[in-house]
Amino acid sequence: MTLDLPAISRALSKTPGASTDGLEQGHTLLCRREAASFQRAAKSTGASGDELLVACTQESRLFLALNEQTEGSASVAERPIHFVNIRETAGWSRDGAQATPKIAALIAAAQLPPPAPVTTVTYRSQGRTLVVGAPAAAHAAAALLADRLDVSLLVEGPGTAPGTMPGPSPLPQARDHAVHAGKLSRLTGWLGQFDAHWDSGNPIDLDLCTRCNACVDACPEGAIDFSYQVDLSRCKSHRECVRVCEAAGAIDFQRPLQSAQERFDLVLDLRPEPAFSQHQPPQGYFHVPQGPAGDSAALMKAVLALRDLGGEFEKPKFFNYQQRLCAHSRNEQIGCTACIDVCSAQAIRSEATQKGKARGKTHAAAGRAAVATPGQAGGGIAVEPHLCVGCGACTTVCPSGALTFAYPGAVDQGKRWRTLLQAYGNAGGKDAVLLLHSEKAGVAAIDALGRAARSQRRGSTLHGLPSRVLPVPLWHTASTGIDLWLAAIAQGASQVWVLLTREEAPQYRQALVEQMAVAQAILSGLGYRGEHLRVIEADAESPAGLARFDAALRVPAAQTVARPAPFATQADKRATLDLAIDHLLAQAPAKDTLPADAALPLPAAGAPFGSLIVDTAKCTLCLSCVGACPESALADNAEKPQLRFIEKNCVQCGLCETTCPEGAITLLPRLWLADGGKARKATRVLHEAQPFQCVRCSKPFGTLRAIESMLEKLAGHAAFQGRAAERLKMCSDCRVVDMYSGDDEVRIQDIK
Repeated sequence: MTLDLPAISRALSKTPGASTDGLEQGHTLLCRREAASFQRAAKSTGASGDELLVACTQESRLFLALNEQTEGSASVAERPIHFVNIRETAGWSRDGAQATPKIAALIAAAQLPPPAPVTTVTYRSQGRTLVVGAPAAAHAAAALLADRLDVSLLVEGPGTAPGTMPGPSPLPQARDHAVHAGKLSRLTGWLGQFDAHWDSGNPIDLDLCTRCNACVDACPEGAIDFSYQVDLSRCKSHRECVRVCEAAGAIDFQRPLQSAQERFDLVLDLRPEPAFSQHQPPQGYFHVPQGPAGDSAALMKAVLALRDLGGEFEKPKFFNYQQRLCAHSRNEQIGCTACIDVCSAQAIRSEATQKGKARGKTHAAAGRAAVATPGQAGGGIAVEPHLCVGCGACTTVCPSGALTFAYPGAVDQGKRWRTLLQAYGNAGGKDAVLLLHSEKAGVAAIDALGRAARSQRRGSTLHGLPSRVLPVPLWHTASTGIDLWLAAIAQGASQVWVLLTREEAPQYRQALVEQMAVAQAILSGLGYRGEHLRVIEADAESPAGLARFDAALRVPAAQTVARPAPFATQADKRATLDLAIDHLLAQAPAKDTLPADAALPLPAAGAPFGSLIVDTAKCTLCLSCVGACPESALADNAEKPQLRFIEKNCVQCGLCETTCPEGAITLLPRLWLADGGKARKATRVLHEAQPFQCVRCSKPFGTLRAIESMLEKLAGHAAFQGRAAERLKMCSDCRVVDMYSGDDEVRIQDIK
């Protein structure tokens, strides 16, 4: 690699939080031949207490071992050692000679302190394992697990249901495991808490069966084989098997369909179809179909993983939830269901007190069963942390910021991105691209591209990672969204790309593409030219896939701000969006000629910004919509009948639309740019009406339209005729006075 240490040092000295202390000269082969240089640094930092950063990841395991063996060095617990890859990500590219700004940026970001620790989720497993499948496959798998785990078998397949042929594979004579025969009907839970339900309709109870084989010999039709199940289609009801099994009592043709339930810690499912339909099954569940074309390598991988899943385990609680911001439900009406729709682990459920009515295709999941929770008048959602896998897609599509990603949070993530961009700019870099990728498959794809580009002397035509592309590892590629993307553009990035591999669920890809379409519409509406956001597919497993990945990285830069924004990313999603949009608007290339608004596409999750269209001919100003709005975008006026609106608060959840009894409200996705963006922050009146005056005291109450509508609807009702109808035109005080001021006949009529 080409290393310009003076330039790197100058860039780091200008970047807040970065340090040049102890910056050593470049090494030719630091990996092993110059490992003594690492040991000198380990001793030096051990004495000073400073942290140690190694700009290479290949020999991290070796260096950590050397650190423990070097006299005078501190342990990792006392003095952390950080590793950052500047070889495949920067130096090994045809742009390697121009990669100094990128190298400075990567080193600066690697020096940042780790994010604050988060709450953890605990799993406890005693090793109780259920193996489900055909007899032979189940017993073979059980044999690989039995020395470490408490294994039970559920033999499923031919012979486990009435009228089916017995399984072709015999059960072993030795009763090494608990064996059940039946069909798995339901499986719920997660690591340490799986509840398995199964049904069995066969006359032979495998739990009671002693496998003496007397029934096999006694059956004249040969309807029983060594799977110890009865083929009822061949059985002629001689019941010789019952007679010879009298002592064990394992055979009962009068036994009704048996249902059983048991709790397990782990499940190995060998059947063709999995028990869970979602893309990401619960932790502790492994599905490896076995049969003539069974994958033995996948089975061995699952077995090795299962063998290590006894004990207590912890994982981060990846999300934070604020019900007060949630736009899912109000007043037993369903609004936004974006998080429920996108979750690939089915870890999120509705807590609305009623299903409510879905708002078109945007709310396709509103028909899910709703669970009432006492004390939660507003409903909301519930997220099961044991099922959550930390993809963060729910936080990406959440329009209000009620769900936020916590590992790391937006503040820490934004600080890292801003440091990258600042160090890159301080070193003279231009047109920076943030390439967001996963810490596993994404890193592997980038490393593969770097190695392939390095071998260009052997005929490789690959370019490698361009010098303006800054790789940003994430726990999951779906964990960041429109707030951080637009903040990065406002802070000087030319583009933000998300690298996807085969590990992402289909709904994640769709959500990212749709959210990027909204963000791009905002940038285009503000006059910034070019494609700022892009999803890039990476397939590092074939030369053709690497070539496509390499080509996708070489696209023109997009227009960005002339002056990077100084703001820091906020914990509140909407606050960060407001800061980013304000700066992008202030720096817009043609600010004086911008349109009044920028139309936004309508993704499945709903648009994050927009207005309301109120049909004033229908609206009675009942203000039901005000009570339904979770974001205080709608408000009334205590002085006169008005419906007021603050557009920047609206998250287009649709609760006002579904709540309105007159059907007078329609959503309008857009970003309002009028008056330099000030108009969207101001309160404006959507509808106002003349107040209705009491016919008795002239005090205003209600609205003329509301009273007229009420009189019209109740005109034919027997209880509101004559004097009673007149009282509908009175205020509440006068109505009471009038009821007790008439003659007895009137009062009796009122009572009737």
